[in-house]
Amino acid sequence: MRIIFLTSLIAALVLAAGASAQPYPNRPVRFIVPYPAGGATDIISRLIGDKLGAALGQQFVIDNRAGGGQKIGTGLAAGAAPDGHTILLVSITHTINPSLYAKLPYDTIKDFSPITIVAKSPLVLVVHPSIRAKSVKELIALMKTQPGKLNCATSGIGSGGHLAAELFKSMAGVDMTFVPYRGGSLAYIDLIGGQVDLMFTSPAATLAYAKAGKLRVLATTGAKRSPATPELPTVAEATGIRGYEAGLWYGVVAPAGTPRAIVRLLNAEIVKALQFPDVRDPLAVQAVEVVSSTPEEFAMYIKSEIAKWAKVIKDANIHAN
Repeated sequence: MRIIFLTSLIAALVLAAGASAQPYPNRPVRFIVPYPAGGATDIISRLIGDKLGAALGQQFVIDNRAGGGQKIGTGLAAGAAPDGHTILLVSITHTINPSLYAKLPYDTIKDFSPITIVAKSPLVLVVHPSIRAKSVKELIALMKTQPGKLNCATSGIGSGGHLAAELFKSMAGVDMTFVPYRGGSLAYIDLIGGQVDLMFTSPAATLAYAKAGKLRVLATTGAKRSPATPELPTVAEATGIRGYEAGLWYGVVAPAGTPRAIVRLLNAEIVKALQFPDVRDPLAVQAVEVVSSTPEEFAMYIKSEIAKWAKVIKDANIHAN
């Protein structure tokens, strides 16, 4: 059945383009990553790109276009020819930016064709050991007795960790002072040194410090416990704050107007790639869980995330330059 399905997709591509056209892909595919090399987005794109190249017989070339709050690489993809030879890795930032910036060089909904979500990762709520709170409930109680006194580090205004903290602040009815940094590494230095008190951040970067006693992890921010840290409760589980969920996610989109047959083929091959142990296992080490969807499901998810973070950003009066 799998062979018949993929054969039908390839046949549809040839018919759609004309009998004399070469089947897709007929040249290397540019896989734009609007982040620098070395991070989770880069790792995900290279793992998927290698599998796509092997399956479809053309190289998927990773093109790191970092900068501008991911607007540079994303705008480049939006303006590319919609022929399947350019695809883009997107993250939660893709759905935050429409509310964070007054103007974007693209339309997040109209300028892209969603292919599939590929992975999710919760954040962790972590505090410096000097904070007298051994649980999220105790942290909330401490915050309520000292409104605004505790400092929360973020890797930047409007980052996933910042908005997870803003959502927590709103739903828990507490106050804290946000300290934005230019990147997570600088924030970590001050958190470990005790210059700031807490942070919502990636579990992969935190657990080693927690094992060494330099930080204390209280909970994860997902809807359910993470397979990477099954011993940790979720924020909702630990506090009874129903509906609290935040975290990072990653997906693949193409320029709007990309033929549906190509979108379906890429979806099928990416979903297939995500099942390989040599894709899943390296991501699990980073506390990233593989997931997948149909293009239609991913389109709905993107819209729901835009609406969710738009409310958080508006309520917190967050603006980016």
